[in-house]
Amino acid sequence: MIEARKLCKAYRVQGQSLPAAQDIDLVIHKGEMVSIVGHSGSGKTTLLSLLGGLTRPDSGQVLLDGMDIWSMGDDSLSELRNRKLGFIYQFASLIPTLSALDNICLPTAFGMVSGDIGGLALTLLEKVGLADKAGFYPSQLSGGQQRRVAIARAFINAPEVILADEPTGDLDEETEREVIDLFRQINKESATSFLIVTHNKDIAGRTDRRFTMKNGILSEMT
Repeated sequence: MIEARKLCKAYRVQGQSLPAAQDIDLVIHKGEMVSIVGHSGSGKTTLLSLLGGLTRPDSGQVLLDGMDIWSMGDDSLSELRNRKLGFIYQFASLIPTLSALDNICLPTAFGMVSGDIGGLALTLLEKVGLADKAGFYPSQLSGGQQRRVAIARAFINAPEVILADEPTGDLDEETEREVIDLFRQINKESATSFLIVTHNKDIAGRTDRRFTMKNGILSEMT
């Protein structure tokens, strides 16, 4: 379970304080799939960064399995992120000098996964429809293909929670459906929790609970 308690974050822009997260309370239970929709600049990406231990809040708490992640030291927090959280960023952010297969394997460098890592990475590539691109480098892949590699990479450590920022932004409608089907499959098979930020109301409609965000304020849709 991941939980936000009275989470606040603001940025200084031209001498003004602009709120990105205002007193946010949110609980995502194990095996739950949750979505957040909202316009650009509403605070959605900031919220993901706060929950994922990437951006420190001004106040409030983020609890992962009951542990306040922002009370941890940097090394412990990094280990926690690698072991329990999977990130799908708005951009693929692949390492250009590594093949698709090696990009997927990269998070395992910290030793959190044992066994046939290469075989697992190939299985994930197959699930996102890129089994024949294992040896390709990012420059040899389209934007949509790079995004699919990044999606596969997020699952390599079998995280408890996936935080996804516009995960299907570069994909065509058919591949988009396949990716959300994959999310649902992993969600059901391993009880992985998902928090998906999206502009796509069809994707949001396939999640268990839906929220909107505006000016840093999170509201649940009924």
